[in-house]
Amino acid sequence: MPANGAPHGFQRTGQNSSGGRLAIVLLALSVILFTVSCRMGDVGVLGAARTVWQTVTMPISCIGSVAVQPFQGLGNIFANLTADQETLSQLQEENKQLVAENAELEEAQQTATRLQALLDLKDTYNLQSTAARIINASYDNWSRTVTLDKGSSSGLAVGMPVTDSYGVIGQISEVSATTATVRLITDENSGVSAMIQSSRAQGMLNGSADGTLSLNLVRTDQTVNAGDIIVTSGLGGVYPKGLPLGTVTSVEKYDGAMYYTITVEPFTKTESYEEVLVITSLTEDQAATAEDIAAADSQETSSAASSKTSTSTDSSSDSSSDGSSDSSSDSTSGSSASDSSSSTSQTTSQSTSSSTTTSSSSTSSSQ
Repeated sequence: MPANGAPHGFQRTGQNSSGGRLAIVLLALSVILFTVSCRMGDVGVLGAARTVWQTVTMPISCIGSVAVQPFQGLGNIFANLTADQETLSQLQEENKQLVAENAELEEAQQTATRLQALLDLKDTYNLQSTAARIINASYDNWSRTVTLDKGSSSGLAVGMPVTDSYGVIGQISEVSATTATVRLITDENSGVSAMIQSSRAQGMLNGSADGTLSLNLVRTDQTVNAGDIIVTSGLGGVYPKGLPLGTVTSVEKYDGAMYYTITVEPFTKTESYEEVLVITSLTEDQAATAEDIAAADSQETSSAASSKTSTSTDSSSDSSSDGSSDSSSDSTSGSSASDSSSSTSQTTSQSTSSSTTTSSSSTSSSQ
């Protein structure tokens, strides 16, 4: 047994020694070839051999790369799936925070845009005004109002007009120390002296129960077209002259009517009210001029004259149609007159008797 074991152990030692010598030889050969390759570059036998080798092995390398790519993708998927829950929760929280910050920035941008529009309106019309914010709104069958966050302590008073960046929205109807109620121009009790911007025809802009606007008292001999702009006329000294009110949407002219039936769409929408300007006072150039007042008076005079002419024409027509019946009713009128006189005297005597009786009763009572 020992004799057989000795040669067997010796044989293993010989194999290890030969393997070590082969590794040393190959390592030395590699160093020599690497040194020669660095010195010779791409020229010479080694350069040509390297080129041939790269040409032969390139297709194999490409195939291997294509074959490995799906496994790399699967590896990435597994890596993502194995991400810890803490990392995912952190990413979700960061996403929520970014969404909230984006919403805040968007809201701030819109607020800045609205405030800039109010400043532009104030500068354009040189308005003496105070800014306020709408905090409540009431729209029902009886009234259309909004509530401001400022009141008499901020200098607001009943009668002051209110506008947003698009145009007039209404007039203050009630005021407390810290709040003010604005009656909108669409309210059925609202009325604004207005005029058509192009033709300067004067009228009165009125609201209605359903919230629609109508421009009244514009004569049919004046020029009005759909699409015309309606602005404040400045008459009455409440609203500054020239503030936008709305656009004419329809114009109706009926037979025999003295005035148009005009429907107006307001520039401002109730859902867009947020920040507003309360006009606290008017400058001299914002009131109606003497020419505007004279034009309004002339329009009223013409309307009255037309109405009187129409009434006279109707009376003449009625008189001519009733001429034949007047003569036949003279005797009746005479008898009616005498009856009326008799009745009157009777009534008078009865009244006198009654008052005498009352006086006597009152005297007896006092006694």
